[in-house]
Amino acid sequence: MIPVFLKQTRYVMIRLFLGSALLLLCGNLGVAQTSLAQIDLQHGPYTVGFQHYITADSTRTYHRQYDWNNTPIPRPIPISIWYPATKEPANLGPMKVLNYLEIVKEEEEWEYLPNEHLLNWFPYLKNTPENNEHLKEKTTAHRNAPKVDDRFPVVVYAPSYQASSIENFALCEYLASHGYWVISSPSRGTETRLFEGGTAKDMETQARDIEFLINEVFRHPHVDPTNIATMGFSFGGLSNVLAQMRNEHIRAVISLDGSIKYQYKTLQKSPFFNLERANVPFIHMAQKDIPERVLKEDKINPALNNTFEFYDSISHSRAYQLKFHHLTHSYFSSFGVLFQERDLRQDKSDKEIMTSYRLLTEYTLNFLNAFLKNDPIALRFIDQTPLQDGLLSHSHKIPEEAPFTFLDFNDIASKQDYRNLRVLYNELLKEHPSMEIPEWKLNNLGLQLLFNPSKSEQSIQVFSLATEIYPTSANLFDSLAEAYLHLGNKPKAIENFEKSLELNAQNQNAIDRLQQLRK
Repeated sequence: MIPVFLKQTRYVMIRLFLGSALLLLCGNLGVAQTSLAQIDLQHGPYTVGFQHYITADSTRTYHRQYDWNNTPIPRPIPISIWYPATKEPANLGPMKVLNYLEIVKEEEEWEYLPNEHLLNWFPYLKNTPENNEHLKEKTTAHRNAPKVDDRFPVVVYAPSYQASSIENFALCEYLASHGYWVISSPSRGTETRLFEGGTAKDMETQARDIEFLINEVFRHPHVDPTNIATMGFSFGGLSNVLAQMRNEHIRAVISLDGSIKYQYKTLQKSPFFNLERANVPFIHMAQKDIPERVLKEDKINPALNNTFEFYDSISHSRAYQLKFHHLTHSYFSSFGVLFQERDLRQDKSDKEIMTSYRLLTEYTLNFLNAFLKNDPIALRFIDQTPLQDGLLSHSHKIPEEAPFTFLDFNDIASKQDYRNLRVLYNELLKEHPSMEIPEWKLNNLGLQLLFNPSKSEQSIQVFSLATEIYPTSANLFDSLAEAYLHLGNKPKAIENFEKSLELNAQNQNAIDRLQQLRK
């Protein structure tokens, strides 16, 4: 029997958010006939290892929802990791789906609940013969299997509204088998397990959890910290965009029917919202068009079928839209495919759902391979108009060329130790005719180098280029003279102080310096 307070909490949660996010759980439901074997994901060459542990973010406090006390604790962060493993551990077979649901118990803060109550306790898990069979199914993950001694790209998975870290375990296992580390933590509220209702505060909290996971993967020697993507389902697909806007470690973003499409205004409320920072490859995989009957009965805005303001607004990233014509919102997670009751008003057959979910995993893998592994074959797969027998539609756009900034110029100049700057400047100007190198920034860079004992000589190169670009700037010639003086070259210092005075006879610094040098 489900406790009344838990039942009410879940009902409110579903009505407040999941209903608006199109996870339709009311009325006209049918039983799902699916299995992991029938989904038939094409796994890669690696054995899949799995690790689960709990750490804490000591910078934030938290209250366990049902401990009924006033004592705050450091925010607990349960962490699930899927990774490439060397082999299956001796005498230890693969995990079962039941083992994942034991993690759900822990993350729901009912860790002592007997397993026999699992399918009776949580409203989103129904006690049906089919779901009992799912508990017995073997997965491809092996708990604590030895890790492959190599460095792999990382995918940070952000679950849907108040969901478990393992809600998309089949997809996470699939990616690990193809050479990715996947790390996830549950989606939970700021002060307790529960969200406020899909608010900006909820989004900020989950974005901070994503950033905590990024810091966590840096602790592991088997990951490549320069190759990190985020992947979010539903509300997680809103939070991961916010995380990317303020975290330069994130190189690609995957949205699994993410709420970035449905709650764009929530993102815009964040003080960190900045469309110019949405500048990494982005893919959104959307659910099918919602039938008119469902739109009316569930009071859903029909514009959500076609309106995608965030996608239309971004211009600095390579962006993709896919619409899966056989998937409703729930089935972008393996939990949904296996356990979600079907909505007979709109859901396709189980075979069509499983086929589409498999196709979703293939597009996810190819997108990651294209932009984290620079695989040209994967990029062609992502770019092409798909011939998938009507399973999906596809569009993408190439970003506008970003302006070539002073930061870009300095990145290149520093790599060649500020040598041959005039040649570099001319070459870059041909390639980027609109390039602007402001006088004050060159002057500031030169001074930064001058006062750095290991870079003082390079300051001469920067000031020399600056005076060529801005030959009437008395200030730049004054700075060049100071650089020569600092390095002990008095004749060159005098020459450039005199040039500065020719351009500005009121330059008191040049007057004073020349008097000192001529004594």
